[in-house]
Amino acid sequence: MINSPVRPLYHLVMPDDKTPNQPLPHHDPSQAHIQTPHVRSFIPQMTKNPENGTPVAVLVDPQRLHEKQIALPGPAVQVIAQFQGVKTIKELSEQFKMPEEVLVQLAQVLEEHYLLWGPRFSDREAQRKAELNELGVMPKGAAFMMNLDAIGLKEQFEQWLEQAEDPELDEVPRGLVLPHLDYNRGWPLFATGYKALVGSDPPDRVIVLGTNHHGIGDGVTGTDWAWESPFGATVRDEPLMQRLQDQFGDELCIDQLDHVAEHSIQLHLPWIQHVLGDVPISGFLIPDPLVPMIADDGERVLMEDFAQALQDHLQALGGRSLIIASSDLSHVGPQFGEPAAVDEQRRGEIEQHDRDLISKFMQGESSAFIEAMEWCKNPTRWCSIGNMSVFLSLMGSDSTVELLDYRQAYDESEQWMVTAAAFAVE
Repeated sequence: MINSPVRPLYHLVMPDDKTPNQPLPHHDPSQAHIQTPHVRSFIPQMTKNPENGTPVAVLVDPQRLHEKQIALPGPAVQVIAQFQGVKTIKELSEQFKMPEEVLVQLAQVLEEHYLLWGPRFSDREAQRKAELNELGVMPKGAAFMMNLDAIGLKEQFEQWLEQAEDPELDEVPRGLVLPHLDYNRGWPLFATGYKALVGSDPPDRVIVLGTNHHGIGDGVTGTDWAWESPFGATVRDEPLMQRLQDQFGDELCIDQLDHVAEHSIQLHLPWIQHVLGDVPISGFLIPDPLVPMIADDGERVLMEDFAQALQDHLQALGGRSLIIASSDLSHVGPQFGEPAAVDEQRRGEIEQHDRDLISKFMQGESSAFIEAMEWCKNPTRWCSIGNMSVFLSLMGSDSTVELLDYRQAYDESEQWMVTAAAFAVE
């Protein structure tokens, strides 16, 4: 049961500039998807009400389908989390001891902002796909996080590359595993990895394997669109994408809106352009193999099928390919739902755990790496098991994986820590 008063929930549910308690247009409360609401994935960002200091959750839509966001009292997120398309409004009313009309209005607000599964969301999703198909390029995203123009970002990258440790590799790597931490926290790892490519001849193509953090797709997700970065739009790898789409059809890009707000691929684009120039780039979001698909109905591309197909097509195309897995490791602390603060002892425990799993990864066997993760049940929430395992499949079991660096990023208040590493395969 939610112990906070009902009225604040009712009054702070205010889509756009509508008056509280005013019926929302076009959202008939008798519709089945409102009477049995199923919320889409969203990112809750906690803040405080400036008037009284009470907790407020801003619901961020990963696909950014609405120009505005919803702000709700913090406890409302617990209610919304139960909107899973199973319980009716009546059942939820009994569960939370809240009036049915309050829950209906909450469902209507989610519907207004395209955060409820239903016909309104489907129509807006199709409209957004059509808009981006016409443009052929995704809107600006995480690649612009430094708020620098091309000249400023080039100077920053050069400074970081100069400061980075030399990876001292004998050959130009054919594969890199690097983080998707923001640049301010992750630049030493980005720079160490990309320093190994400075001065080398550009490959024929770069494939970036990302992580689908908050999107809809639970299969491998490619995209028909190029990406924007401060250094200009990326060059689409037409030969490779055509081959993959001929094999997998629409299933490969059916959820490509997931790419719009996904940072794991976008953060690598400026680095690739800066170090290698206008090389053709393709990017794919890889699901977590420890999380089962919602429905294995053949409408999504399975990770194992994709890994084999990509390997076959790269061999048929010939030339030199660079594979980059955009991978963070542990996510621990109260910010990620753990009760204990991330003190010095906890940081030491996490490093030992990370290094145990890193040793499994460095053995180069994709299946063994996944088995190790399944055995320990991923207690520290490594977020990129999927793309790391596909990376190993592409590198081959006889490859030598070298650890270049390992880092822990944490805050002084001990509320969170994210770990990451840089690996290379020559």
